Amino acid sequence: MSETETPAGGEAPKGSSRKFIALIPLLLFGALAIVFLFRLEHAGESRKIPSALIGKPVPTFTLPSVEGLVRAGAPVPALSSADLAGNGVTVVNVWASWCVPCRQEHPTLMEMAKDPRFRVVGINYKDKPENARRFLGDLGNPFAAVGADQNGRVGIDWGVYGVPETYVVDNAGTIRFKYVGPLTKEVLEQGLYPAVETANGAAGKAD
Repeated sequence: MSETETPAGGEAPKGSSRKFIALIPLLLFGALAIVFLFRLEHAGESRKIPSALIGKPVPTFTLPSVEGLVRAGAPVPALSSADLAGNGVTVVNVWASWCVPCRQEHPTLMEMAKDPRFRVVGINYKDKPENARRFLGDLGNPFAAVGADQNGRVGIDWGVYGVPETYVVDNAGTIRFKYVGPLTKEVLEQGLYPAVETANGAAGKAD
C-alpha cells in the first residue's frame, strides 16, 4: 500500500482536513459575494413593483403645513387629499431632510417644478420642521405645497417603503404611477413622463 492511500476503515490524512478547513472562509466569501451581486442586479426590479394603490384614489388625508416654511415670501400651503383632485396632474414626492437619496434627487425636482404639464407637491416624512426648512433653504423649494407627516401615518396609508418615493396623480385624484428611490433622467423618461402624458390625456377626454 502506497504512502498516499488511506487504510481501509482508517481516517483521511490530516493534511487533507487542514486544507479543507482552510478553504471554508474562501467558500463562505464566495457565497456571500454571489448573494450580494444577485441583490444588486435585481435592486432596480424591486423599485418597479407596482403599488396596490395604482389605479385607485389617493388615500384620504389632511396634513398640516411645515411650520415656518415659506416660498417667495409667502407661507407654503399644507396638503390634503382634496388638493389632489381637480387641479390637473400632480407629482407627489415623499422626502425628508435626513434622507441622503433625497438630496441626490433634489436638482431633478427643481427642474421638474418648471414643467407646465404638472405641479410638484411634497410630503415631508418623519422630519423636524427646522430641518425641513433648512434642507429646502439650502437646495431650493420645488414644492407648491408641503404636508408634514411627522408621525408617518399618512406614509403608511400611501404604502411608503422608504424615502424618497414619487407618485403621479391625475386630475381625478387617482394614482397612476409610483417609483421608489431617487428620481433620475432614465426614470423620468421611461416612467414618470409617460405616466404624466397618459394622465393628461385622460383628463382631456374627460373634459
